[in-house]
Amino acid sequence: AQAIFAPRCRTCSLNMAVAEPQAQRIDADLIADPFKQGIQSAVSALKEQGQAIPKLVGFLANTDPAAKKYAVWTEKAFKRDGLDFELRLVDELALEDALEAANADPRVHGIMIYYPVFGQRPCFHGGSQDDYLRDLVSPYKDIEGLCHFYRRSLYRNRRFVDSAGTQKCILPCTPLAIVKVLEHLEAYDTARPVGDRLQGKTVTIVNRSEVVGRPLAAMLANDGARVYSVDIDSVFEYRRGKLSVVPDGALSEGAEVVEGRLLQERLVRASDVVVLGVPSNSYKLDVSWVKEHSIVINVATQKNVDEEALLLTCPGVQYVPQVGKVTVAMLERNLLRLHQNFANNEYLNRDADLATLELTAGQR
Repeated sequence: AQAIFAPRCRTCSLNMAVAEPQAQRIDADLIADPFKQGIQSAVSALKEQGQAIPKLVGFLANTDPAAKKYAVWTEKAFKRDGLDFELRLVDELALEDALEAANADPRVHGIMIYYPVFGQRPCFHGGSQDDYLRDLVSPYKDIEGLCHFYRRSLYRNRRFVDSAGTQKCILPCTPLAIVKVLEHLEAYDTARPVGDRLQGKTVTIVNRSEVVGRPLAAMLANDGARVYSVDIDSVFEYRRGKLSVVPDGALSEGAEVVEGRLLQERLVRASDVVVLGVPSNSYKLDVSWVKEHSIVINVATQKNVDEEALLLTCPGVQYVPQVGKVTVAMLERNLLRLHQNFANNEYLNRDADLATLELTAGQR
């Protein structure tokens, strides 16, 4: 029986031994499951202790089908895992007042806005009107980690709210989901200290939105990676504590000047991780650029890469086609963290403008 399955010759045996590992399609649902189990256990513990169940209020002030779909996913997941969720449909012009009311309501532990509301419409205060809305959410209730306090903490690599280092900052949910995917795929070297676990890794992110690409670049750079952030008209390089523009397409190592598609090709070929988040059906990553044994993560609603071609032609690549379930799990996790950090905080019982309170951001 052994002879039937034995190689016919020594050469065949050697070829079998050095065969390239197959590419893999990674199911993000399996990554989300342990987090959701932990969330369900935490909710059960709160019930046993007689505490209020954490409540998230989501505000939908647009007709964007993707935003509506995200709201439906959120509601289903939260109710399934025992958390309280309320979706409030509001007119865009009434949203500011609605946010202020939710900030002041002690029964509300988390707030999120389904973007875009005004898109890139400019704001009198600077930036866009959606940027202005992000800063209206109290840091005590910002489940998305997008208000000024959490953005500043992230970009300064401050990981805790308090100086004692007991209350972790809230991180944006989709970037955090991508980090958890990379941890699951062992891209992080856990033998190294926190902050150095992506040392030696190169990452290319084709997206620089305020919700996904920019915070993700900072998070990965804070963990030691060299990160190239590709936008429609520029490339930035993120290193811990340092941001530089790649001028006219020149790579930071002094390579010759290259532009556009050629520059993106060189970045992808050098990358251990590629994150794709282009909201367009016309954009497709050239799979011939992808490095062997790399990780490719698609976070756009559209498919930014030909999955079949990628898996057939890129040995050892690990492809994650979506991270939605992990993102929702991070939303739930952030709500529990806000409840743990601030549910009994004395500031919540004061008649004060929470937006002007200065929280102490401790170094990690």
